Amino acid sequence: MSIRVRMTVLAVTGLLVAGCTSGGSGAPTAAPTSTPPTTTDAKPPEPSAPAAPPALPAALTGQRPDWKRCPAPESGQRPGSEWRCATVKVPLDHAKPDGATIPVALVRKEATDRSSRVGSLLFNFGGPGASGVDILPRAAEEYGKLGERYDLVGFDPRGVGGSAGVVCRDDAEQAAAEASVDLTPDTAAEEAAYLKDSAAFGAGCARRSGTVLPYTTTSATARDLDLIRQVLGDEKLHYFGMSYGTQLGGTYAHLFPKNVGRLVLDAVVDPTADTAGHARHQTIGFQRALDNYLKSTGQDPKAGTERITRLLRKLDREPLTVGERRLTEGLALTGIAVTLYGQANWSLLTQALEEAERGSGRTLLQLADWYNDRDEKGHYATQSHSQRAISCADSSERPTAAQAKALIPEFRGLSPVFGAFLAWDTAGWCADWPVKGERSTPQASAPGAAPILVVGTTGDPATPYEGAEKMAKELGEGVGVLVTNKGEGHGAYGTSPCVTKKVDAYFLKGTVPAYGTTCG
Repeated sequence: MSIRVRMTVLAVTGLLVAGCTSGGSGAPTAAPTSTPPTTTDAKPPEPSAPAAPPALPAALTGQRPDWKRCPAPESGQRPGSEWRCATVKVPLDHAKPDGATIPVALVRKEATDRSSRVGSLLFNFGGPGASGVDILPRAAEEYGKLGERYDLVGFDPRGVGGSAGVVCRDDAEQAAAEASVDLTPDTAAEEAAYLKDSAAFGAGCARRSGTVLPYTTTSATARDLDLIRQVLGDEKLHYFGMSYGTQLGGTYAHLFPKNVGRLVLDAVVDPTADTAGHARHQTIGFQRALDNYLKSTGQDPKAGTERITRLLRKLDREPLTVGERRLTEGLALTGIAVTLYGQANWSLLTQALEEAERGSGRTLLQLADWYNDRDEKGHYATQSHSQRAISCADSSERPTAAQAKALIPEFRGLSPVFGAFLAWDTAGWCADWPVKGERSTPQASAPGAAPILVVGTTGDPATPYEGAEKMAKELGEGVGVLVTNKGEGHGAYGTSPCVTKKVDAYFLKGTVPAYGTTCG
């Protein structure tokens, strides 16, 4: 599993204590409506051009959601009675709004202070592929103040969970790939196996989810957001996007600048970076976070990095046996990366590394399982399927193995731990993908939009701080308002009291901080 942009909303430590439960979708598993049957053998059709689609018919904009008690999600207990779930229909292809539709799953908790209600506040927790229907009820305590004046609304983006969720392979296929595919191939045979597995993953998506696969772009989801806004009865979209959700928020602002209400983008994806650029940013970001962790434990970053590199080389030669499974180099890398998403998890990294050096891979494997959505029974959720489908529908770039290998010397220089892993990821992620991507970089310029808060954390490993600077600039003068959080971790709201206070004031009172405001 590659290190992709993920938002770890709940503490990793707590999940491990609870037994590493899956973070899978909690949305109803509704099938697409009024759509042709899923492709089984044929290559999926290419999506229509995304520019300037026709107006949506009244049958869609006039929908009224039927809010009902939510079912129990795959990942845990059913949300409390204050939460209600519903679905709305959106066009499969926004260029053909009178054609086939798919459902988008929603969850809502109504504002507690109805007399001062502002409207609906929609959330996207990242991924891409995170289920808002699952996550928001579990994380809602963090947004308690906002829930006084806003209806808190989570949704599964198209291709996720209850919104025609993409499925690409079964549990056995996923387990076999994790056990056998080397994510930093060193030989021609390992390279061939790596690329073959990536192509097989895409082919599986086409067989199982061919109908929706071409239409899982972020721009299509942004258009869904505007339809949801209308269906919920809001004049403007109020939105809180984290991690990949910042890309979705920027895309929405670009497409619908006049409909922007109060938008916050936290842990920001650089809208100017291409595939290699994102990999380069993450190589720098994860090494930066690792260096900060090593310093916090009194270690020299260079010596500590070499210690971890030696461990990974050993695992590449001889994986550690953990029960009936093995901790491979790739799974260990994933486990290490997970802990760098938040400073609260650094003590767990110390424990995991010390165990591995003594010959036990249990904790690192648990960490990797959490990230990879594998529960203790061996069942995998499908966030990684949705994640790849959305990423590859968005990006028109298809780097080759030769191009990935050319990046390795530079990336290893930036990070001996993560460099080769992330260089290879550029080629493996969308290799032989069955659908063409939309463009090389997303569009985020939003002239005329209301001010948008752009929050970047200086120690963020997955979406390095520089991306927030680029997003604020891309949104445009007077639109993107940069707020800097001097700290660690992926996302600032809820961990930085200063950022939390400023975001709350913006959402609740409309108070826009000065550009360049710094917290920490």
